[in-house]
Amino acid sequence: MENERNIDILAGWIMKLAVLAVVCAGCWYFRSVLVYVLVAFVVSLIGHPLMRLFRKCRIKGKALPDSVLAILTIVIILLGLSLFVTQMVPVVMHIVRDASVMNAQDVPYNSVLDQMNDWLVGLFPALGKDFNLVSVLLEQIRSVVSLSNVTSIIGSVASAAASIGVGVFSVVFISFFFIKDEQLFCKIIRALVPDRIESSVENTINDITHLLSRYFIGLVVEVMGVILVDFLGLWLIARIGADYAIGIAFIAGVLNVIPYVGPLLGEVIGVLLCVVLKYGAGVGLNVPILAFALIVLAIMLTAQLIDNFVYQPLIYSTSIKSTPLEIFIVLLIAGRIGGTVGLLVGIPAYTVVRVIAARFFYNHKAVRRLIPDLEKENTGWII
Repeated sequence: MENERNIDILAGWIMKLAVLAVVCAGCWYFRSVLVYVLVAFVVSLIGHPLMRLFRKCRIKGKALPDSVLAILTIVIILLGLSLFVTQMVPVVMHIVRDASVMNAQDVPYNSVLDQMNDWLVGLFPALGKDFNLVSVLLEQIRSVVSLSNVTSIIGSVASAAASIGVGVFSVVFISFFFIKDEQLFCKIIRALVPDRIESSVENTINDITHLLSRYFIGLVVEVMGVILVDFLGLWLIARIGADYAIGIAFIAGVLNVIPYVGPLLGEVIGVLLCVVLKYGAGVGLNVPILAFALIVLAIMLTAQLIDNFVYQPLIYSTSIKSTPLEIFIVLLIAGRIGGTVGLLVGIPAYTVVRVIAARFFYNHKAVRRLIPDLEKENTGWII
């Protein structure tokens, strides 16, 4: 009897593992569809606050149908994204074009660079007396930001326009239904789980939806805040001109989305572009090149400090209810596992895992230590 019971238990586990393997294989095979659904879900998280705002509006005492409000929400999101891209891309291309045509002769004599050049020649005689540090630096910058490289990238993107068009249409179409019915994603998940945990799953999804909605909206605000600070500093202090300032600020703001690596990369690119544009386009403060580079670096570091001590605490601490130490450890693990992609999805993925653990595994000691007061946490999560 005991052996039969063990065999039945083993058979049950084998069946469960087989079903899980089939589900995983199906998810992998239809991964593009799942990506569309997940992206549409993220878009709906950003659109839900707009949808709630529109529902409060009345025309002759009556609210518009949800279908109309959902279409209006999607149109506003698409218009905002299109306006942002169409305004920024020409500015960035203009900066790349000016940077790519600059020559070493455009850079005036500078004692610091000249002394560094002499020091390198003395340290490495094989470089030769004709070695020019400025020429080498400009050549490397030109190879990175050359117009031909950017054009080839644009050509590669254009060649994939058909698949991108299908993806955009799919995301917009699915987003419409997710925005129209805020509980649709929850209903889909509830249909796939056993009845005994359906209520807990519903509460979990509502918690996750609320937290991620606040996180992604906060992320958009963070990017815009970094762009604003960088733009004002580069325009008013570094005096590089409004067009150049907004372009470089846009690059730094977008790269800032990547934790740790992105801000550093944005600062390096920003300083290099400003220095190149100063002597290639004749913009910027009338100071030596080293002083100008330090001024630009100070401006971008100030923007980063404001982001670290003002924007990020407000977003991470108040939106996803996690401590800075948790976020730091999660980003280290995510970066080690998935690199740049891991850094991008690490915090949203941790938020999902954290809420699921709080709902289903609160009896475990580790979960109780991470989330000491579940009821208080839930009170903060649910509107």
